[in-house]
Amino acid sequence: MSVNVFSSILTDGTLTPAAYALLLAAALVSGMVISLTFSCRAAHSKGFNVMLALLPAVVATIVVMVSGSLGASVAVAGTFSLVRFRSAPGTAQEIGALLTATAAGLACGMGWPLLAMLFTAALCLTALALIHTPFGEKKGEDLKKSLQITLPEDLEYAGVFDDIFTQYTTEARMIRVKTTNLGSLNRLSYDLVLRPDADVKAFIDALRCRNGNLEISLGARAEERDRL
Repeated sequence: MSVNVFSSILTDGTLTPAAYALLLAAALVSGMVISLTFSCRAAHSKGFNVMLALLPAVVATIVVMVSGSLGASVAVAGTFSLVRFRSAPGTAQEIGALLTATAAGLACGMGWPLLAMLFTAALCLTALALIHTPFGEKKGEDLKKSLQITLPEDLEYAGVFDDIFTQYTTEARMIRVKTTNLGSLNRLSYDLVLRPDADVKAFIDALRCRNGNLEISLGARAEERDRL
């Protein structure tokens, strides 16, 4: 077998047990490296990490089985598209990890195990470097918050918190009003930018006094939770 990174071990069109074992081993190693890399900072479930480790081997085996058959390749692509619509929306990191694992599996399936491992090493090292540096971060991003406030349905909510927002935030925008508890309560959703010196506890206490001590939720915006 050639050791050239850019030479396929399946050039003669035949798949031997030794060649398949090499491809499978490279795919499994690549999958485990990718899984460990993308789970080093964000907390994923064990099931997701295991699936990520096995995905390159699954993709490689599928590619090996359908190689040379255009119709079978199109059918497999259709299957993957159905999986996308049946899956829950993932974070940016999860989508990146899945695409990386899929690319490594495709390289193995096409007979390029060394290329797959080189690709995996390059991508994982780059991902680790970017994850542990301020790359992509913007100053003040941690001040952007999502706020949910529950109000009695008989309380006029238009402008009711404007003075509090002026004191503790630099920007406050209502994005949703939703009725709950059979219409007896209103749930308001806001996107906020807190002042750098804002006292979060005092901010929440002021809101509690205004909404009758009903439920209040303050957290990171969805796009902030999804960051790498």
